[in-house]
Amino acid sequence: MIRNKNILLGVSGGIAAYKACALTSKLNQQGADVKVIMTENAAKFVSPLTFQALSRNPVYIDTFDEKDPVKIAHIDLADWADITLLAPATANILGKLANGIADDMLSTVLLATQSSVYIAPAMNVHMYAHPAVIANMKKLDSRGCHFIEPGAGYLACGYVGKGRLEEPESIISAVAEHQGGKALFAGKKVLISAGPTQEKIDPVRFLTNRSSGKMGFALAEAAAHLEADVTLVAGPVTLQTSNERIKRVDIVTAEEMYTKMHEHFQTSDIVIKAAAVSDYRPKHIYDNKMKKQSDDWYIEMERTQDILQSLGEVKDHQFLAGFAAETANPIEYGISKLHKKSLDAIIVNDVAAEGAGFGGDTNVVTYVNKSGEKEELSLRSKQEIAEEILKLIARDMKDETT
Repeated sequence: MIRNKNILLGVSGGIAAYKACALTSKLNQQGADVKVIMTENAAKFVSPLTFQALSRNPVYIDTFDEKDPVKIAHIDLADWADITLLAPATANILGKLANGIADDMLSTVLLATQSSVYIAPAMNVHMYAHPAVIANMKKLDSRGCHFIEPGAGYLACGYVGKGRLEEPESIISAVAEHQGGKALFAGKKVLISAGPTQEKIDPVRFLTNRSSGKMGFALAEAAAHLEADVTLVAGPVTLQTSNERIKRVDIVTAEEMYTKMHEHFQTSDIVIKAAAVSDYRPKHIYDNKMKKQSDDWYIEMERTQDILQSLGEVKDHQFLAGFAAETANPIEYGISKLHKKSLDAIIVNDVAAEGAGFGGDTNVVTYVNKSGEKEELSLRSKQEIAEEILKLIARDMKDETT
């Protein structure tokens, strides 16, 4: 997965820059074509000549040092790269990339590249835990950057803790593994539902729930990164989609979501219902705003159609997965839902658990397939959870065909 790849290695100004020398050499040995961009501060730790000798390519530092008058260097490099790797990534370069700052060669290329971006942070343990750095990493993670977490140990500053740049071999293995699964869903059509629904009471009131749509949108983005053609049926949320592989269909009510999911179901290979659909809706919708009254007001409710069960009843070739958002006995209820609705897998989400539930950027889930195999996915970003869920689905689909 590394051989014959054009790899752009960004080296920022930290003591761990010396490890980037070994990283350059090992990438080169594995058949990659490596070009190095250094920040001015990185050049104070390691000579650019070292990287030039190891990569057998020119080293780039100055945005205005145009080595070929026919090309604009930072755009040419951005277009050239199959993979962009930041190692080490300091707090400074993370902040620049997260906030769209382009004030040197490396940060400018990072904003221009369309390649996969892998980030291997390295910094003091307290810097790594600072809320600003954490927020920047979360922002980059949500945009599809892939992080290779630092190791824990003795740091150059004298502290012991997390912040040491991962070893070159481990960085290469992480990139190769991810690249190997990048086209996992190539040619597959994936249908995903996300967000809440709204059920109208009168012109100014409606019933809904706390779903933000973040988990479903993360699944859509992750599936698109795996080269699937994605249809995302989204309830009323404030989230945006940018990947051209995602076809977004916006709906409001449970009935609209039922219609759109069935409309796209037969042509889909994988269907994941992550939406939190209203189970009930007002039986009567008022044409005018209901005025405040002196006594109580009762709203008669009727059941909405069970979208997931209806899909399970008509599925043939599709891999069908659902979510079970529970607050008590989550696994028990989840497995019951799995069998009752003829699913291939259920993702059980204890919304009462710390770091899980609606609205947040993290989640904790248990993936259970129809064979009863369970995989617990511990607290991590919803983007990471989404990636792991799709890997498990791919595994189960492969098992079915072997």
